[in-house]
Amino acid sequence: MKNATLAPSRDFAPTRRQVLGLGLVLAGAAVANLVPGFQLLASAQAAVPATAQKIADHFSSVKSMSGEFVQFGPKGEQTGGKFFLERPGKIRFNYDGASNFRVISDGKSVVILNKKLRTSDLYPLSKTPLKLLLDDKIDLSGGRVRSVKEEDDLTTIQLADKSVFGNSKITMMFDPKSYELRQWTITDAQGKDTTVMIFNTKEGVSFAPDTFAIDYTANRELNTKTR
Repeated sequence: MKNATLAPSRDFAPTRRQVLGLGLVLAGAAVANLVPGFQLLASAQAAVPATAQKIADHFSSVKSMSGEFVQFGPKGEQTGGKFFLERPGKIRFNYDGASNFRVISDGKSVVILNKKLRTSDLYPLSKTPLKLLLDDKIDLSGGRVRSVKEEDDLTTIQLADKSVFGNSKITMMFDPKSYELRQWTITDAQGKDTTVMIFNTKEGVSFAPDTFAIDYTANRELNTKTR
């Protein structure tokens, strides 16, 4: 991936929509090279565009990954940090900045944690777009692939699925030769874009046992105190 020239990050806490949007974007990343053992349902393969299938065929059995990300919000906001992924079901985003913002999935739940404001929002993994990224199988059938645009220097794939993404759309950009992911853009129901880039990625990495741990007791205590 080519490194972009980035402005200094602003210290802000992303909204829940932006955070889950990052998960949705990274679900798009799975279509490039994050998810091992990518499989399509046999009955649905004919409905998947050839280029999307080629990208799927390019997948390797990567079971873990770490790297850095930069996120650009619809109003020009910029933040970034590091991410860690371990299949099945585990991911963590550590945002830079004083808010000490964290998003963690332990395979069952996703917590959105703002240590500065002492807030902790917990959601079932199955109800978030992150599930698409972390599933053993990612299904591109059912018309999810809305368009594929092939150019000499870029392949662009757009996904949409009302039952999973709502009215959002995901646009992913790949190198047409290496299938390396360049960036993703999510367009929400209001037409606002959030773009995410990942870089300095490493595959086949090992993590400390508590990397993806969620403190459920602390979550209950924080939410009890704020009622």
